[in-house]
Amino acid sequence: MLTPAERAREKPAIDHGIQRCVTSLESRVESLPVPEAGPSAGLAAGVALRAHWPEYLMEAALLGAFMVSACVFTALLEHPGTAIHAAIPDPLLRRAVMGIAMGLTAVAIFYSPWGKRSGAHINPAATLTFWRLGKIESADALFYGLAQCLGAIAGVGVSAVLLADAVGHPRVNFAATVPGKEGPGVAFAAEVLITFVLMTVVLTISNDPRKNRFTGLAAGLCVALFITFEAPLSGMSLNPARSLGSATGAMTWNSLWIYFTAPPLGMLLAAEVRLRARGLHSILCAKLHHDNHERCIFRCSYPVCGPASSGSLT
Repeated sequence: MLTPAERAREKPAIDHGIQRCVTSLESRVESLPVPEAGPSAGLAAGVALRAHWPEYLMEAALLGAFMVSACVFTALLEHPGTAIHAAIPDPLLRRAVMGIAMGLTAVAIFYSPWGKRSGAHINPAATLTFWRLGKIESADALFYGLAQCLGAIAGVGVSAVLLADAVGHPRVNFAATVPGKEGPGVAFAAEVLITFVLMTVVLTISNDPRKNRFTGLAAGLCVALFITFEAPLSGMSLNPARSLGSATGAMTWNSLWIYFTAPPLGMLLAAEVRLRARGLHSILCAKLHHDNHERCIFRCSYPVCGPASSGSLT
């Protein structure tokens, strides 16, 4: 054993050796590559909920409003006891009127203050696609999807109160989306196609700062055209939450798998085509309408949403 005097003489050398080891370890740690934060890194669920709950509620309310509009206009146009149904006997013309009504509803939602702030996804398939593109945190994507589903169910519930028995009439059926006479296979293919087209339009226009403000108009036009011409094939869903809301009211579950699988598939395919054609750098944000001054909670690289104004907590 060392005597106290010997330990005192050895202490500077020992301290110097320890310091060299610490310095070497710190330099090695600093040299390690730091992985970029991505969707899988995500915000902790509790942190996300405390920070972004207003956007979640906005998504729920916006899709709820869309469902109320869908049920009201379906009842007005398809219930055999209404004057509008009697005045428009042609199914194609009724679908055109429905398309205009729902297209305008969608446009109003996209350009509303809440739509500008939340991004107006109002669709779990759209949220999933932006998550795949790295523009929304995992926790936010999860809460968006839950809020959208709850909002759709609540919207149909409100419609049932407002419209009473009319919304449950077989010709109205809570505005449920069901396959047409061609069957579920055609309905599935049609849903994949229209969601692919819609997401392609959204990604093309929303990621061009010169045209971004027109994204809502283009998406609303797609909704109007799809209802008019595609609805006989699949009921024109585009949206798993929208179909879930109607199915919950109508208690029709047989074909719900189509609307849970085809819309995400179509939108994800559109995203893959965009990535291969233009690259990940071409995706600026997850907002449909970004030409505004509302806060942005997404992983945003849009010119008017710098790091200082972004609502992301990363």
